[in-house]
Amino acid sequence: MPAPALSTATKKFCLILLKPSHYDDDGYVIQWLRSTIPSNSLAALYGLARDCRQRHVLGEDVEIEIHPFDETNTRIRPEQLARMIENAGAGVVMFVGVQSNQFPHTLDLAKPLLARGVQVAIGGFHVSGTMSMLGGNDPDIHRARAMGISLFAGEAEGRLEQVLQDAYAKKLKPLYNYMADLPGIEGAPIPLISSVRAARTAGHVTSFDAGRGCPFQCSFCTIINVQGRKSRRRSPDDVETIIRENVAQGLRSFFITDDNFARNKDWEVILDRIIRLREVDKLKLSFIIQVDTLCHKLPNFIEKCAAAGVRRVFIGLENINPDSLAGAHKRQNKITEYRKMLLAWKAAKIITYCGYITGFPNDTVESIKRDVEIVKKELPLDILEFFYLTPLPGSEDHQKLVNAGVQIDPDLNRYDLNHVCAPHPKMSRAEWERAYLTAWETYYTMEHMETVLKRLVAKKGRANNALVLITWFMGSIHIEKVHPLESGVIRLKFRRDRRPGLKREPIWKFYPKFWVESASKIYKLTTLYFRLRGIYKRIKVDPKRFKYMDVALTPVTDHDTEDLEMFHTPSAPAFVAQEQRRQHAHEHAAA
Repeated sequence: MPAPALSTATKKFCLILLKPSHYDDDGYVIQWLRSTIPSNSLAALYGLARDCRQRHVLGEDVEIEIHPFDETNTRIRPEQLARMIENAGAGVVMFVGVQSNQFPHTLDLAKPLLARGVQVAIGGFHVSGTMSMLGGNDPDIHRARAMGISLFAGEAEGRLEQVLQDAYAKKLKPLYNYMADLPGIEGAPIPLISSVRAARTAGHVTSFDAGRGCPFQCSFCTIINVQGRKSRRRSPDDVETIIRENVAQGLRSFFITDDNFARNKDWEVILDRIIRLREVDKLKLSFIIQVDTLCHKLPNFIEKCAAAGVRRVFIGLENINPDSLAGAHKRQNKITEYRKMLLAWKAAKIITYCGYITGFPNDTVESIKRDVEIVKKELPLDILEFFYLTPLPGSEDHQKLVNAGVQIDPDLNRYDLNHVCAPHPKMSRAEWERAYLTAWETYYTMEHMETVLKRLVAKKGRANNALVLITWFMGSIHIEKVHPLESGVIRLKFRRDRRPGLKREPIWKFYPKFWVESASKIYKLTTLYFRLRGIYKRIKVDPKRFKYMDVALTPVTDHDTEDLEMFHTPSAPAFVAQEQRRQHAHEHAAA
């Protein structure tokens, strides 16, 4: 990052950008010595704020001090934030990228700030989603407005300048609503975070969005109602600038946060540009991306991802039952394509993470366990992560339940995809929770992890990297008792940072318990890693390791629909017959 020019400013304005975390089931904030998932919202707002500072939007005599914080890896003390603003003489605390599960904690952090006379603004998916789908009619939104918090719905490109000017004049509006006017992002100030903040993520990973919006209509998704269904993209020049600026400060690992990079119309040009940076400029770069289950049908997509340095890919598999996928409007997921897609990523030596949702209407405890066993046997994926079907505020599912008067969980802190928040037609809450935990336990056995490693070694994939990921996922669920996407390296807890309404534990009880807990977790995690590493070393020296074969690794044939169990679940045969009719009709038309 280039050094700032010498300033002649005589006044200061302190801008604090804060990405909040949320409470665990015991009321403590979920945070780590090193977090795992970087916040793109924080990077985007920091980039926009830096542009506002460079353009002196508050006047030539006003210096904007920007302080970005990610609470997943940094303890936040409201009194310290208030003191920073008081020392500057003016400022505002902006909570950015606030999800529904983070909203209650955000209000708890805001309360002491407001009591000190500090201006507070909140933006992110909860505000934008409820404005989009419910017109802002949400109890926690009402509570925020009653507290005197300024709310921001939409995206800040081209709008942050006005908000900062209002904050400087101490005239923040109660609501900035730009949901009907989503901005173009080509040529916009680039997402950026300082290397000091990025160092607090495991692997020094940073993030950026090459595009926003998704063309699909999944009923459980908030993206389409917050960022829209029309693709808005940064130019390939923008992407190259983002990469070069980060490399200049020592950051080379990136998470491209597009909900579906494969549907970015410029994907090929962007990948070609990155390939050139790697091959011509000799930049050592690596990427994590998110895609859909039909990405393999795009000519050269997976091959170019590999050449561009994509190391891991998130895929929304969601389910193997066609009725469940159709009911959620996820018709783009075709189980007949799953094996082709996963084998293509396997051939490219790219590790696959797949999301799997439990709790579709026809799911039962038994069917979920059966389906996970089928996935283990027949699909060559690496990492599988489970979620509850959650009616997230901002989704069509949530809108329908609220409008129908269905009783859903009133505590937004639980809307994190790993808590039951709504009733299920076939399972009680206890049964659904048991099915969810059973899914994790069924997939993450030592026996199956050995199979996953054997497949990776056989295909000359990055098994050593997968070893760390498997440890992370198994450790998160079985040891830390949190979802892997909320996990990190070494859990932090602070006695005074417990959720209001829960009793503060005495010193003599809290610290010994926390220290023993921490030591036990580190021991268990270390033991788990070395057990897995022992399995990997044994596989690595097996002279027959490259000849390993199982059902999942076998090439796709026309007999799959007859031979594989995934095509014989209750709703699969009708779907397969429909797809075969569609294929025959297409071939007939082509002839």
